[in-house]
Amino acid sequence: MAKMTLPRRCQPIEALVVDVDGVLTDGGIIYTDRGDELKVFHVRDGSGLKLWHEAGKRSAILSGRKSSVVEIRAAELGIGKVVQGASDKRSAFAEVLADAGVRADQVCFVADDLPDVPLLRQCGLAVAVADACVEAREVAQYVTRAPGGRGAVREVIEVILKAQGKWSIGISHES
Repeated sequence: MAKMTLPRRCQPIEALVVDVDGVLTDGGIIYTDRGDELKVFHVRDGSGLKLWHEAGKRSAILSGRKSSVVEIRAAELGIGKVVQGASDKRSAFAEVLADAGVRADQVCFVADDLPDVPLLRQCGLAVAVADACVEAREVAQYVTRAPGGRGAVREVIEVILKAQGKWSIGISHES
C-alpha cells in the first residue's frame, strides 16, 4: 500500500490536540521563590490557534502535568477542552475525542515525549516537534522545523489549513 501524503493526511483533520510542556512551551519549568510555576508561551502559537478556531476547527490540551497557568492560557485562546494531570493519556485522549465529537483519524496530535507515542500511533496526523525525543519523531508523519514553544503549533496549523485551502481565513488581503 502506498504511503499517504501529508496533504492527504491533513484533509480530514477537524481537531488539534496538543501537549503543553515541550510543545506549547520549550519544556522549561520555572518556579518563583513562592513556589508559583511560570511558563513561556509563544505568541505565534496563540495567533495560530485563533486562526484555527476561525476556520471552525476544535482544539484541546492534553497534559500529564497540571498547572493553573495552562488553564489561563487555554481560556485566553478559546481552547475547548483542557485535560491536565493525565496519568493515562490513552483514556484522556478517548475523553477528548468524545467531547469534541471526532474520530481519531480526524485528529492531529502534537507531541514531544515518550508518554505521547501511543497517541501519535492512533491519531490521523501524528506530529512531533523538532526537538521531540527520537521515539516520537520516528512515529510522527510530520516533524516540525520549529522546536517546542517556538512556534511549532503555529507551523502545524499552517500546514493543515493550507492543505485544506483554509489558510486565508482571518488573514487580511489589504496592503
